[in-house]
Amino acid sequence: MSTLERTKCRLRAHPMALDATLAAGVLVTMLASSFVDPHGENGATWGTHTPNVLSLTLMVLSAAALVFRRRAPRTILATTGALSAVELVASDPRAPVVMSAVVALYTVASATDRPTTWRVGLLTMTVLTACAMLVGPLPWYAQENLAIFAWTGMAAAAGDAVRSRRAFVHAIRERADRAERTRDEEARRRVAEERLRIARDLHDVVAHHIALVNVQAGVAAHVMDKRPDQAKEALAHVREASRSALNELRATVGLLRQSGDPEAPTEPAPGLARLDELADTFRNAGLPVEVARADHGTTLPAAVDLAAYRVIQEALTNVQKHAGPEAKAEISVVRVGPNVEVTVLDNGPGQDDGPEEGGGHGLLGMRERVTALGGTCTTGPRYGGGFRVHAILPVKNRTAPALGDSA
Repeated sequence: MSTLERTKCRLRAHPMALDATLAAGVLVTMLASSFVDPHGENGATWGTHTPNVLSLTLMVLSAAALVFRRRAPRTILATTGALSAVELVASDPRAPVVMSAVVALYTVASATDRPTTWRVGLLTMTVLTACAMLVGPLPWYAQENLAIFAWTGMAAAAGDAVRSRRAFVHAIRERADRAERTRDEEARRRVAEERLRIARDLHDVVAHHIALVNVQAGVAAHVMDKRPDQAKEALAHVREASRSALNELRATVGLLRQSGDPEAPTEPAPGLARLDELADTFRNAGLPVEVARADHGTTLPAAVDLAAYRVIQEALTNVQKHAGPEAKAEISVVRVGPNVEVTVLDNGPGQDDGPEEGGGHGLLGMRERVTALGGTCTTGPRYGGGFRVHAILPVKNRTAPALGDSA
Protein backbone atom coordinates (compact mmCIF):
# COMPACT_ATOMS: atom_id res chain seq x y z
CA MET A 1 0.00 0.00 0.00
CA SER A 2 1.37 3.40 -1.00
CA THR A 3 1.80 6.35 1.32
CA LEU A 4 -1.12 8.15 -0.31
CA GLU A 5 -3.43 5.18 0.19
CA ARG A 6 -2.36 4.79 3.82
CA THR A 7 -3.06 8.49 4.37
CA LYS A 8 -6.52 8.13 2.83
CA CYS A 9 -7.31 5.19 5.06
CA ARG A 10 -6.24 7.11 8.17
CA LEU A 11 -8.31 10.14 7.18
CA ARG A 12 -11.38 7.98 6.52
CA ALA A 13 -10.94 6.39 9.92
CA HIS A 14 -10.85 9.86 11.52
CA PRO A 15 -13.45 12.04 9.71
CA MET A 16 -13.05 14.90 12.18
CA ALA A 17 -9.35 15.16 11.31
CA LEU A 18 -10.25 15.15 7.61
CA ASP A 19 -12.77 17.95 8.13
CA ALA A 20 -10.23 19.94 10.17
CA THR A 21 -7.72 19.54 7.33
CA LEU A 22 -10.34 20.68 4.82
CA ALA A 23 -11.26 23.66 7.00
CA ALA A 24 -7.61 24.67 7.25
CA GLY A 25 -7.26 24.44 3.48
CA VAL A 26 -10.38 26.56 2.95
CA LEU A 27 -9.10 29.16 5.45
CA VAL A 28 -5.71 29.39 3.72
CA THR A 29 -7.43 29.76 0.35
CA MET A 30 -9.74 32.50 1.63
CA LEU A 31 -6.85 34.38 3.25
CA ALA A 32 -4.75 34.17 0.12
CA SER A 33 -7.63 35.26 -2.13
CA SER A 34 -8.43 38.24 0.10
CA PHE A 35 -5.06 39.81 -0.82
CA VAL A 36 -5.75 39.65 -4.57
CA ASP A 37 -7.33 42.45 -6.58
CA PRO A 38 -9.08 40.86 -9.55
CA HIS A 39 -9.54 44.26 -11.30
CA GLY A 40 -5.93 45.47 -11.48
CA GLU A 41 -4.55 47.23 -14.50
CA ASN A 42 -2.67 44.11 -15.56
CA GLY A 43 -5.30 41.60 -14.39
CA ALA A 44 -5.33 40.02 -10.96
CA THR A 45 -2.75 41.73 -8.76
CA TRP A 46 -1.33 40.23 -5.55
CA GLY A 47 -0.90 42.32 -2.40
CA THR A 48 -3.03 45.33 -3.33
CA HIS A 49 -5.82 44.33 -0.94
CA THR A 50 -5.59 43.92 2.82
CA PRO A 51 -8.57 42.29 4.59
CA ASN A 52 -9.99 44.20 7.53
CA VAL A 53 -10.62 42.82 10.99
CA LEU A 54 -14.26 41.96 10.25
CA SER A 55 -13.31 39.99 7.16
CA LEU A 56 -10.56 38.12 9.03
CA THR A 57 -12.97 37.29 11.84
CA LEU A 58 -15.65 36.06 9.44
CA MET A 59 -13.15 33.91 7.54
CA VAL A 60 -11.84 32.29 10.73
CA LEU A 61 -15.36 31.64 12.08
CA SER A 62 -16.67 30.20 8.82
CA ALA A 63 -13.64 27.93 8.42
CA ALA A 64 -13.94 26.75 12.02
CA ALA A 65 -17.58 25.89 11.43
CA LEU A 66 -16.59 23.51 8.61
CA VAL A 67 -14.88 21.24 11.14
CA PHE A 68 -18.36 20.12 12.25
CA ARG A 69 -19.92 19.92 8.79
CA ARG A 70 -20.61 16.16 8.99
CA ARG A 71 -22.32 16.30 12.38
CA ALA A 72 -24.84 19.04 11.54
CA PRO A 73 -24.61 19.86 7.81
CA ARG A 74 -27.73 22.06 7.64
CA THR A 75 -26.76 24.03 10.74
CA ILE A 76 -23.27 24.58 9.39
CA LEU A 77 -24.73 25.69 6.04
CA ALA A 78 -26.97 28.20 7.80
CA THR A 79 -24.03 29.46 9.86
CA THR A 80 -21.62 29.84 6.94
CA GLY A 81 -24.39 31.33 4.80
CA ALA A 82 -25.11 33.98 7.45
CA LEU A 83 -21.42 34.81 7.82
CA SER A 84 -21.09 35.04 4.03
CA ALA A 85 -24.12 37.36 3.81
CA VAL A 86 -22.61 39.64 6.43
CA GLU A 87 -19.34 39.73 4.46
CA LEU A 88 -21.14 40.44 1.19
CA VAL A 89 -23.07 43.35 2.69
CA ALA A 90 -20.62 44.95 5.10
CA SER A 91 -17.11 44.58 3.65
CA ASP A 92 -15.47 46.51 0.86
CA PRO A 93 -13.33 45.07 -0.57
CA ARG A 94 -14.87 41.69 -0.04
CA ALA A 95 -13.14 38.60 1.28
CA PRO A 96 -14.18 35.24 -0.21
CA VAL A 97 -16.06 34.02 2.89
CA VAL A 98 -18.68 32.56 0.57
CA MET A 99 -16.24 29.70 -0.14
CA SER A 100 -17.17 28.18 3.23
CA ALA A 101 -20.86 28.34 2.31
CA VAL A 102 -20.08 26.59 -0.99
CA VAL A 103 -18.36 23.73 0.87
CA ALA A 104 -21.22 23.51 3.37
CA LEU A 105 -23.79 23.40 0.56
CA TYR A 106 -21.86 20.58 -1.10
CA THR A 107 -21.91 18.66 2.21
CA VAL A 108 -25.69 19.05 2.56
CA ALA A 109 -26.28 17.97 -1.04
CA SER A 110 -24.09 14.89 -0.65
CA ALA A 111 -25.79 13.84 2.60
CA THR A 112 -29.48 14.33 1.79
CA ASP A 113 -31.98 13.50 -0.95
CA ARG A 114 -32.48 15.29 -4.24
CA PRO A 115 -35.65 17.28 -3.37
CA THR A 116 -33.97 18.65 -0.25
CA THR A 117 -30.89 19.50 -2.31
CA TRP A 118 -33.03 21.45 -4.76
CA ARG A 119 -34.81 23.38 -2.02
CA VAL A 120 -31.71 24.14 0.06
CA GLY A 121 -29.59 24.87 -3.00
CA LEU A 122 -32.08 27.32 -4.53
CA LEU A 123 -32.55 29.04 -1.19
CA THR A 124 -28.79 29.43 -0.66
CA MET A 125 -28.19 30.64 -4.22
CA THR A 126 -31.05 33.12 -4.03
CA VAL A 127 -30.16 34.59 -0.63
CA LEU A 128 -26.42 34.97 -1.24
CA THR A 129 -26.81 36.27 -4.80
CA ALA A 130 -29.55 38.71 -3.74
CA CYS A 131 -27.40 40.02 -0.88
CA ALA A 132 -24.47 40.50 -3.22
CA MET A 133 -26.47 42.15 -6.02
CA LEU A 134 -28.98 44.25 -4.11
CA VAL A 135 -27.18 45.27 -0.91
CA GLY A 136 -23.50 44.83 -1.65
CA PRO A 137 -21.15 47.65 -2.64
CA LEU A 138 -20.54 46.33 -6.18
CA PRO A 139 -22.93 46.76 -9.16
CA TRP A 140 -25.45 43.97 -9.47
CA TYR A 141 -23.90 42.78 -12.74
CA ALA A 142 -20.39 42.46 -11.31
CA GLN A 143 -18.53 39.25 -12.05
CA GLU A 144 -18.15 38.51 -8.34
CA ASN A 145 -21.94 38.48 -7.93
CA LEU A 146 -22.45 36.14 -10.88
CA ALA A 147 -19.63 33.92 -9.57
CA ILE A 148 -21.54 33.44 -6.30
CA PHE A 149 -24.54 32.16 -8.25
CA ALA A 150 -22.37 29.84 -10.35
CA TRP A 151 -20.31 28.41 -7.46
CA THR A 152 -23.31 27.66 -5.26
CA GLY A 153 -25.09 25.97 -8.16
CA MET A 154 -22.06 23.83 -8.98
CA ALA A 155 -21.66 22.88 -5.29
CA ALA A 156 -25.26 21.64 -5.12
CA ALA A 157 -24.88 19.71 -8.40
CA ALA A 158 -21.56 18.15 -7.35
CA GLY A 159 -22.95 17.09 -3.97
CA ASP A 160 -26.01 15.52 -5.58
CA ALA A 161 -23.81 13.64 -8.07
CA VAL A 162 -21.62 12.28 -5.27
CA ARG A 163 -24.70 11.20 -3.30
CA SER A 164 -26.13 9.43 -6.36
CA ARG A 165 -22.86 7.59 -6.95
CA ARG A 166 -22.66 6.50 -3.33
CA ALA A 167 -26.24 5.23 -3.48
CA PHE A 168 -25.49 3.35 -6.70
CA VAL A 169 -22.36 1.71 -5.26
CA HIS A 170 -24.23 0.85 -2.06
CA ALA A 171 -27.06 -0.73 -4.07
CA ILE A 172 -24.59 -2.83 -6.04
CA ARG A 173 -22.86 -4.01 -2.88
CA GLU A 174 -26.18 -4.77 -1.23
CA ARG A 175 -27.31 -6.82 -4.21
CA ALA A 176 -24.02 -8.70 -4.20
CA ASP A 177 -24.33 -9.38 -0.46
CA ARG A 178 -27.95 -10.48 -0.91
CA ALA A 179 -26.97 -12.78 -3.76
CA GLU A 180 -24.19 -14.25 -1.63
CA ARG A 181 -26.57 -14.81 1.27
CA THR A 182 -29.13 -16.35 -1.08
CA ARG A 183 -26.51 -18.73 -2.48
CA ASP A 184 -25.46 -19.74 1.03
CA GLU A 185 -29.06 -20.28 2.12
CA GLU A 186 -29.80 -22.28 -1.03
CA ALA A 187 -26.70 -24.40 -0.45
CA ARG A 188 -27.69 -25.03 3.17
CA ARG A 189 -31.24 -25.89 2.11
CA ARG A 190 -30.02 -28.37 -0.47
CA VAL A 191 -27.63 -29.93 2.03
CA ALA A 192 -30.48 -30.29 4.53
CA GLU A 193 -32.74 -31.85 1.90
CA GLU A 194 -30.01 -34.25 0.83
CA ARG A 195 -29.35 -35.27 4.42
CA LEU A 196 -33.05 -35.87 4.92
CA ARG A 197 -33.25 -37.95 1.76
CA ILE A 198 -30.24 -40.04 2.77
CA ALA A 199 -31.71 -40.50 6.25
CA ARG A 200 -34.96 -41.74 4.69
CA ASP A 201 -33.12 -44.19 2.44
CA LEU A 202 -31.00 -45.51 5.28
CA HIS A 203 -34.07 -45.88 7.47
CA ASP A 204 -35.97 -47.75 4.76
CA VAL A 205 -33.09 -50.09 3.99
CA VAL A 206 -32.04 -50.78 7.56
CA ALA A 207 -35.53 -51.07 9.04
CA HIS A 208 -36.70 -53.45 6.32
CA HIS A 209 -33.78 -55.84 6.33
CA ILE A 210 -33.11 -55.77 10.06
CA ALA A 211 -36.77 -56.59 10.68
CA LEU A 212 -36.45 -59.62 8.39
CA VAL A 213 -33.18 -60.67 10.03
CA ASN A 214 -34.77 -60.38 13.45
CA VAL A 215 -37.75 -62.52 12.48
CA GLN A 216 -35.69 -65.21 10.78
CA ALA A 217 -33.17 -65.29 13.62
CA GLY A 218 -36.03 -65.79 16.06
CA VAL A 219 -37.39 -68.64 13.95
CA ALA A 220 -33.96 -70.27 13.78
CA ALA A 221 -33.48 -70.04 17.52
CA HIS A 222 -36.95 -71.50 18.14
CA VAL A 223 -36.60 -74.59 15.91
CA MET A 224 -32.83 -75.15 16.18
CA ASP A 225 -33.11 -78.24 18.37
CA LYS A 226 -36.28 -79.88 17.02
CA ARG A 227 -36.20 -78.98 13.29
CA PRO A 228 -32.64 -78.19 12.22
CA ASP A 229 -33.60 -78.20 8.53
CA GLN A 230 -36.07 -75.36 9.09
CA ALA A 231 -33.49 -73.54 11.22
CA LYS A 232 -30.96 -73.90 8.42
CA GLU A 233 -33.47 -72.44 5.97
CA ALA A 234 -34.18 -69.51 8.32
CA LEU A 235 -30.46 -68.83 8.66
CA ALA A 236 -30.14 -68.82 4.87
CA HIS A 237 -32.85 -66.15 4.75
CA VAL A 238 -30.92 -64.21 7.40
CA ARG A 239 -27.80 -64.37 5.27
CA GLU A 240 -29.70 -63.27 2.17
CA ALA A 241 -31.39 -60.36 3.98
CA SER A 242 -28.10 -59.18 5.48
CA ARG A 243 -26.39 -59.39 2.09
CA SER A 244 -29.18 -57.30 0.52
CA ALA A 245 -28.93 -54.78 3.35
CA LEU A 246 -25.19 -54.43 2.86
CA ASN A 247 -25.57 -54.01 -0.89
CA GLU A 248 -28.20 -51.29 -0.54
CA LEU A 249 -26.22 -49.56 2.20
CA ARG A 250 -23.14 -49.64 -0.01
CA ALA A 251 -25.11 -48.11 -2.88
CA THR A 252 -26.59 -45.39 -0.65
CA VAL A 253 -23.35 -44.49 1.10
CA GLY A 254 -21.52 -44.54 -2.22
CA LEU A 255 -23.57 -41.54 -3.31
CA LEU A 256 -21.82 -39.49 -0.64
CA ARG A 257 -18.44 -39.90 -2.27
CA GLN A 258 -16.74 -36.78 -3.57
CA SER A 259 -15.45 -36.28 -7.08
CA GLY A 260 -11.99 -37.64 -6.26
CA ASP A 261 -13.28 -40.89 -4.72
CA PRO A 262 -13.73 -44.16 -6.60
CA GLU A 263 -16.69 -44.40 -8.86
CA ALA A 264 -20.02 -44.76 -7.10
CA PRO A 265 -22.27 -47.78 -7.68
CA THR A 266 -24.36 -47.67 -10.82
CA GLU A 267 -26.92 -50.32 -9.90
CA PRO A 268 -30.45 -49.10 -10.68
CA ALA A 269 -32.51 -47.95 -7.75
CA PRO A 270 -35.29 -50.37 -6.73
CA GLY A 271 -38.75 -49.83 -8.15
CA LEU A 272 -42.08 -51.53 -8.68
CA ALA A 273 -40.42 -53.96 -11.09
CA ARG A 274 -38.96 -55.63 -7.98
CA LEU A 275 -42.26 -55.69 -6.09
CA ASP A 276 -42.64 -59.47 -6.35
CA GLU A 277 -39.11 -59.94 -5.08
CA LEU A 278 -39.87 -57.65 -2.14
CA ALA A 279 -43.06 -59.56 -1.35
CA ASP A 280 -41.16 -62.85 -1.44
CA THR A 281 -38.71 -61.66 1.21
CA PHE A 282 -41.62 -61.03 3.58
CA ARG A 283 -43.29 -64.32 2.67
CA ASN A 284 -40.05 -66.09 3.52
CA ALA A 285 -40.15 -64.30 6.87
CA GLY A 286 -43.61 -65.75 7.58
CA LEU A 287 -45.82 -62.84 6.56
CA PRO A 288 -48.49 -63.76 3.99
CA VAL A 289 -48.51 -61.08 1.29
CA GLU A 290 -50.95 -60.76 -1.60
CA VAL A 291 -50.17 -58.49 -4.54
CA ALA A 292 -52.71 -57.07 -6.98
CA ARG A 293 -51.59 -54.78 -9.79
CA ALA A 294 -53.59 -52.83 -12.37
CA ASP A 295 -50.82 -50.56 -13.63
CA HIS A 296 -49.32 -52.66 -16.40
CA GLY A 297 -47.91 -50.63 -19.24
CA THR A 298 -47.37 -47.59 -17.03
CA THR A 299 -43.86 -46.16 -17.14
CA LEU A 300 -43.09 -44.18 -14.01
CA PRO A 301 -40.36 -41.59 -13.53
CA ALA A 302 -37.45 -42.92 -11.51
CA ALA A 303 -38.27 -40.80 -8.48
CA VAL A 304 -41.94 -41.86 -8.46
CA ASP A 305 -41.01 -45.52 -9.00
CA LEU A 306 -38.56 -45.43 -6.09
CA ALA A 307 -41.03 -43.62 -3.82
CA ALA A 308 -43.76 -46.22 -4.51
CA TYR A 309 -41.33 -49.04 -3.78
CA ARG A 310 -40.13 -47.42 -0.55
CA VAL A 311 -43.70 -46.78 0.65
CA ILE A 312 -44.61 -50.44 0.15
CA GLN A 313 -41.36 -51.58 1.75
CA GLU A 314 -41.87 -49.42 4.84
CA ALA A 315 -45.54 -50.40 5.15
CA LEU A 316 -44.70 -54.13 5.02
CA THR A 317 -41.89 -53.62 7.52
CA ASN A 318 -44.36 -51.98 9.91
CA VAL A 319 -46.76 -54.90 9.41
CA GLN A 320 -43.95 -57.33 10.19
CA LYS A 321 -42.95 -55.44 13.34
CA HIS A 322 -46.28 -54.30 14.74
CA ALA A 323 -49.21 -56.24 13.31
CA GLY A 324 -48.69 -59.51 15.18
CA PRO A 325 -47.88 -63.09 14.14
CA GLU A 326 -51.29 -63.86 12.60
CA ALA A 327 -51.47 -60.81 10.35
CA LYS A 328 -51.39 -60.81 6.58
CA ALA A 329 -50.87 -57.97 4.14
CA GLU A 330 -52.48 -56.95 0.87
CA ILE A 331 -50.79 -54.72 -1.71
CA SER A 332 -52.54 -53.02 -4.59
CA VAL A 333 -51.02 -50.80 -7.27
CA VAL A 334 -53.59 -49.16 -9.55
CA ARG A 335 -53.35 -46.58 -12.31
CA VAL A 336 -56.13 -44.00 -11.84
CA GLY A 337 -56.07 -41.21 -14.42
CA PRO A 338 -52.84 -39.20 -14.11
CA ASN A 339 -51.92 -40.90 -10.82
CA VAL A 340 -50.77 -44.23 -9.47
CA GLU A 341 -52.42 -45.28 -6.20
CA VAL A 342 -50.50 -47.58 -3.86
CA THR A 343 -52.38 -49.23 -0.99
CA VAL A 344 -51.06 -51.56 1.71
CA LEU A 345 -53.58 -53.15 4.09
CA ASP A 346 -53.19 -55.55 6.99
CA ASN A 347 -55.61 -57.19 9.39
CA GLY A 348 -53.36 -57.36 12.42
CA PRO A 349 -54.71 -56.09 15.73
CA GLY A 350 -51.28 -55.04 16.96
CA GLN A 351 -50.76 -52.13 14.55
CA ASP A 352 -53.62 -49.84 15.54
CA ASP A 353 -51.24 -47.49 17.28
CA GLY A 354 -47.89 -49.18 16.96
CA PRO A 355 -46.09 -47.25 14.23
CA GLU A 356 -46.74 -43.86 15.77
CA GLU A 357 -45.48 -44.90 19.20
CA GLY A 358 -41.99 -45.80 18.02
CA GLY A 359 -41.22 -42.30 16.83
CA GLY A 360 -43.10 -42.54 13.54
CA HIS A 361 -39.98 -41.96 11.41
CA GLY A 362 -41.10 -44.52 8.83
CA LEU A 363 -44.52 -42.98 8.36
CA LEU A 364 -43.01 -39.51 8.32
CA GLY A 365 -40.52 -40.61 5.68
CA MET A 366 -43.35 -41.98 3.55
CA ARG A 367 -45.25 -38.70 3.69
CA GLU A 368 -42.14 -36.66 2.92
CA ARG A 369 -41.30 -38.79 -0.11
CA VAL A 370 -44.80 -38.60 -1.54
CA THR A 371 -45.29 -34.91 -0.76
CA ALA A 372 -41.97 -34.01 -2.39
CA LEU A 373 -43.30 -35.49 -5.65
CA GLY A 374 -46.62 -33.62 -5.49
CA GLY A 375 -48.67 -36.54 -4.17
CA THR A 376 -50.53 -37.36 -0.97
CA CYS A 377 -50.06 -40.08 1.62
CA THR A 378 -52.57 -41.06 4.31
CA THR A 379 -52.05 -43.63 7.05
CA GLY A 380 -54.26 -44.82 9.88
CA PRO A 381 -56.14 -47.67 11.49
CA ARG A 382 -58.79 -49.53 9.50
CA TYR A 383 -62.37 -49.90 10.62
CA GLY A 384 -62.61 -53.30 12.28
CA GLY A 385 -58.88 -53.65 12.94
CA GLY A 386 -55.64 -53.45 11.06
CA PHE A 387 -53.84 -50.59 9.40
CA ARG A 388 -54.00 -48.86 6.03
CA VAL A 389 -51.35 -46.99 4.06
CA HIS A 390 -52.58 -45.19 0.94
CA ALA A 391 -50.34 -43.12 -1.34
CA ILE A 392 -51.32 -41.23 -4.49
CA LEU A 393 -48.36 -40.46 -6.76
CA PRO A 394 -48.48 -38.47 -10.00
CA VAL A 395 -47.30 -40.42 -13.03
CA LYS A 396 -45.53 -37.27 -14.30
CA ASN A 397 -43.94 -35.75 -11.23
CA ARG A 398 -43.42 -31.95 -11.22
CA THR A 399 -40.19 -32.04 -9.24
CA ALA A 400 -36.78 -33.18 -10.33
CA PRO A 401 -35.59 -36.43 -8.74
CA ALA A 402 -33.31 -35.96 -5.79
CA LEU A 403 -29.65 -36.71 -6.18
CA GLY A 404 -29.14 -40.41 -6.01
CA ASP A 405 -32.78 -41.40 -6.46
CA SER A 406 -31.92 -42.64 -9.95
CA ALA A 407 -28.21 -43.30 -9.57
